[in-house]
Amino acid sequence: MIYSTATVPVNPEGETPLSLSQAWQGLVLKARDARQFLPPGLCTRCDVVEDSATHIVREATIAGADLREIITFEPEKKVTFFQATGPREGAIVNELFEDATGALQLRFYGYLGLRGKEPGGPEEQAEQAMLDSDKGYKGALLSTLKRTRELVAEGKL
Repeated sequence: MIYSTATVPVNPEGETPLSLSQAWQGLVLKARDARQFLPPGLCTRCDVVEDSATHIVREATIAGADLREIITFEPEKKVTFFQATGPREGAIVNELFEDATGALQLRFYGYLGLRGKEPGGPEEQAEQAMLDSDKGYKGALLSTLKRTRELVAEGKL
């Protein structure tokens, strides 16, 4: 199994502050269409194929892999991405929370396995290293917050 986590401040010094509501809206928009929130070229297709009051189902191509995700929402708290098809199986969570000082944080954590690969084998070890690097989910968190700030500045959030 792969376990990866990263936490970034929503409002680092020098950046335009985002409210909890704005950060949440950004996460919801990212769930609906990841193309504009992930690093350029990482997501090339993202279509919501089912929409309900509690979840959506999306089909996407991310990092060249086709996948289907069931995405659930805990308003202004968590977005959970369940990997239904694709190279990974498991869950990825984006969570907004206040730390001990009251500062708003955005945390990613995921429990994943690679379909058809040996648990703990070389493929999972390589995936773990990539996810834990700055090009992994930490980069996705930072690009999500950057795009959310752009949408706020454009008056779209």
